[in-house]
Amino acid sequence: MNESRKYCRSLHAQFSPGTTSDDRFMPNGYVSAFSNMDQIILTEKLDGQNNCFSKHGVFARSHAAFTEHPWDKPLIDRWQLIKNELNELEVFGENMYGIHSIAYKDLASFFYVFAIRDGDRWLSWDEVKFYAALLDFPTVPEINITYSLKEAMAIETNDNRALIQWLNTNLGKPWEDYLESSGLLGGYDPLTEKACSEGFVVRDAASFETNNGKLPVASNEFDSLFKIVRAAHVKTDVHWTKTWKPAKLIDYSTFKWYSYDY
Repeated sequence: MNESRKYCRSLHAQFSPGTTSDDRFMPNGYVSAFSNMDQIILTEKLDGQNNCFSKHGVFARSHAAFTEHPWDKPLIDRWQLIKNELNELEVFGENMYGIHSIAYKDLASFFYVFAIRDGDRWLSWDEVKFYAALLDFPTVPEINITYSLKEAMAIETNDNRALIQWLNTNLGKPWEDYLESSGLLGGYDPLTEKACSEGFVVRDAASFETNNGKLPVASNEFDSLFKIVRAAHVKTDVHWTKTWKPAKLIDYSTFKWYSYDY
């Protein structure tokens, strides 16, 4: 078994409603630290499974062994086509093939890249988009930023209030309302068919190591990105592995290598 390291721990914004007992929050001063970054990126958090492509194989959340889940089979077959192009890159993304708590009407792919690691360095967002395109994968949906966090901090010095103002302005609506919308990929609750979104991820646009010493977090926790997740976001249970259903793409014929019947 070749050595592989799983995705590091991302912390929640202090007002993120979708936390569980083992989740951790960003420390005080986190918004001020992010406002001093040259550029930050705001993306939608998708409701999928964290998977990683490396030259060694395909991994799910744990990197103790290669994944063998049936909902990972399209990715395993895809890996066979790109493994020789990966070199030292580890490509992390959301595996959307198995529907979890949110289904999506506008999926163009079953794998959306959100990060790429090269050794101990997480690539810049521009590099992530470059390599994702080279491998013919989309990145997670990016939300356009027209109002900087630095501007928000100049008006509101309280970290969390400034972050909320920044979110609301760039989203064009209260962030809680955005989570009740279908987002950029047509998200909805498969049980009620009510529109919903998973949340957001905020990251430094530049490249970084997991812990750059910007904030007092653990060595395996990011201090250059954080997340905001909707309340009660996990609705799958122990029976999911037996009752899971595959998602569908916008134009299924375009992605024939994803086409499986179970």
